[in-house]
Amino acid sequence: MATAPGLLRAPKSKPPLPSHYYEGFLEKKGPKDRDYKKFWAGLQGLTIYFYTRNRVPQYVEKVDLSNFLALTDDVPRGSSTMDPGTHFCLSLEGQEIRFKVDSLESREMWKGFIMTVVELKVPSNLTLLPGHKYMMAEALTKEKDRRAQEKPSCFLNVSRVEAQLLLERYPDCGNMLLRPGSDRSGGYSITTRQTLNGAEVVRHYKVKREGHGYVIDVEEPVSCSSLHDVVNYFVSNTKGTLVPFYPDEDYEKVLGDAKQSQLLPGPGKPPWAPTPLPPVPDQDENYIIPISDEPTTQYVNEDEVAQFCHLKAPALPVRLLPGPKPKKQGKPLPKVPPVPNKAKPEPKGLAGPKKVTPGSSQPKVPFGMSICTDITEELERKLQQRRANLEK
Repeated sequence: MATAPGLLRAPKSKPPLPSHYYEGFLEKKGPKDRDYKKFWAGLQGLTIYFYTRNRVPQYVEKVDLSNFLALTDDVPRGSSTMDPGTHFCLSLEGQEIRFKVDSLESREMWKGFIMTVVELKVPSNLTLLPGHKYMMAEALTKEKDRRAQEKPSCFLNVSRVEAQLLLERYPDCGNMLLRPGSDRSGGYSITTRQTLNGAEVVRHYKVKREGHGYVIDVEEPVSCSSLHDVVNYFVSNTKGTLVPFYPDEDYEKVLGDAKQSQLLPGPGKPPWAPTPLPPVPDQDENYIIPISDEPTTQYVNEDEVAQFCHLKAPALPVRLLPGPKPKKQGKPLPKVPPVPNKAKPEPKGLAGPKKVTPGSSQPKVPFGMSICTDITEELERKLQQRRANLEK
């Protein structure tokens, strides 16, 4: 039974090969080597990388040219003639490295490219063809662009106050530091700390970016092609008094401790202590914040306030509340002629007239009906006399 074909695996992507200004075979002999070792070498920037073979992305050794001293032809030991042939010697601070190549042309090419990146100019004292010089001119342009973007070792991404703190805490590491500019315009600043007349003096110099180069903002502006040239300008013009700052490994810890203890106030501001926050309640507990009465306000002049509270308020004049507004009287009603009061004889019943005693109750008047109050006292007296005469 045929099985289903397995899934095709995508090939693993290989790391890109490094790009070099110049590359080729080189035989290298270091101070501790007994004999030459052959490598595939490539020059990139101020570093020569050595590989086990060509088309390999990972190097096994490298030589830094930042401490370059000289590059000379090297006559091999035991040679009967003074002809160096295909040998040359690279002198660095503290060591010498000898190289051997396959041909005189390869020797001149290696010497030409090394001198180009070190001195930033195409050498004119070598036996080179016009094509070779053109290749070195291209390498020179790339190296200038690389250096314009590369920052020297004394560059630290710190603020103005942090730079002053580092120079103060680590005087043995140097007294000149390159940092980003404070105006956030893409420029840089140089911070220096020197002892002048027995006093510590800290100065800051602005470095502006112009095109592919930099300009030091001093009384007479100085143009530099790279940040390395900016640092070298300060070192050379002070005759070595200013030394680039190469920090120790624990400088970040110093800055962290300073930030925690608030030792880094802003420019022109005194140090301040943060207000302590209240303790955070335990999240596992059912924490409830009780609501209490408002605290009594404490005043500085409590005695005066107490005396003021015991004073009696002055009596205010009595003001009567306004009563209801009088109603507007309407039109007067027409006068009705008075009706003569003629006493009518009361009808006699079977039991005779009803006696009225003083304590007897009056008939109730329905709610809402008014009682006639026009009977005067004289009329009432006459009626009582008449009733008394009738009973006789």
